[in-house]
Amino acid sequence: MNWSKYSAPQAFYPLAGQLIPWFAIVAVALMGVGLYMGFFVAPTDFQQGESYRIIFVHVPAAWMSMFLYVVMAIWAGVGMGLNARLSFMMAQAIAPTGAMFTFLALLTGAMWGKPTWGAWWVWDARLTSELILLFQYAGVMLLRTSIDDMRRADRSSAVFALVGVVNVPIIYFSVQWWNTLHQGASVSMSTGSKMAATMLMAMLIMTVAFWLYSIAVVLARVRCIVVERDSLPVWDEKPAVSQEVAEVR
Repeated sequence: MNWSKYSAPQAFYPLAGQLIPWFAIVAVALMGVGLYMGFFVAPTDFQQGESYRIIFVHVPAAWMSMFLYVVMAIWAGVGMGLNARLSFMMAQAIAPTGAMFTFLALLTGAMWGKPTWGAWWVWDARLTSELILLFQYAGVMLLRTSIDDMRRADRSSAVFALVGVVNVPIIYFSVQWWNTLHQGASVSMSTGSKMAATMLMAMLIMTVAFWLYSIAVVLARVRCIVVERDSLPVWDEKPAVSQEVAEVR
C-alpha cells in the first residue's frame, strides 16, 4: 500500500474517518478497565490511604501533557521543514487535547495535594513548570487564531511550539534538579517500578486509554480542520474536494 498518498489532506480525510471509531471504542473500554482496577482492585496505600487513587488519572494525564507537546512540536517541525500542509493541521489539532490533559493534570494534582500537602497549590518546581506548559499550549492556539494569514499562522505557531519544547525536560527532571514536594518517579526505565503490580497495571492501562483517546480526538479534529481550510484560499493548488468532505460541508 502506498501510504505516501495519505500525506494529502483530502486523501487523509476518509482514512481518519475510518480509524476514529476503532481508537475511540478501545479507548473507552480500556478507560473503564483502568478506572475499575485503580479504584476498586488496587490495594490501599499504607502512607496516603485512599487519597492516592487520584494518581490513576493524574499521572497518565501528566504523561500525556508532555508527550503530546513533543508530538505537536514534531509535527510542527515537519510542517516547516517539508512545507507539509497536513503536518501543520496535525499540530493544530493536537494543541487543544494537550491543553486539556495539562489542565486535568493540574486539577487532579490540586485534588491530591490538598490531603497530602495540606494545600491546593504550592509553587513547587514541577507544578510551576506544568502550569507554564498549559500557557504554552494556550500560546500556540492563540497565536494561530490571532494571525489572519493561514501560512503565517502555521509557521509562527510552529516556531513557538518548537521553542517551548525546552520546558518538557524541565518538567520531567524537576524533581531531580530542585528540592520539590513531589516524590521521585515510581516508574523508571532504569530502576523498574516501585509500585504494586496491580497499581502499575492500572496506571499503564489508563495511559494507553488516554493515548488512544487522544488519537481519536485529534483525527476527528483534523477532519474538521480539513473541511474548514478547504473553504479558504490558503493552498497553492486547490484540489478537488472528495465526495465525503462535500457531504460533511
